[in-house]
Amino acid sequence: MDDDNIIKFERPKPKKEARPASRVQRKALIWFALVAALIGVWSYYQFVAPPSLPGH
Repeated sequence: MDDDNIIKFERPKPKKEARPASRVQRKALIWFALVAALIGVWSYYQFVAPPSLPGH
């Protein structure tokens, strides 16, 4: 007998709740993002941006 069309009622498995980031992790992430942004701006002006106008 083929059981493909039978619905089995089972209790759903409990899902793990996502923990919010701790205060220290949040601060570390903010500092990391700030440093990454500064490095990105520096590298843009160092390697990509056109040279400044002559006479400055």
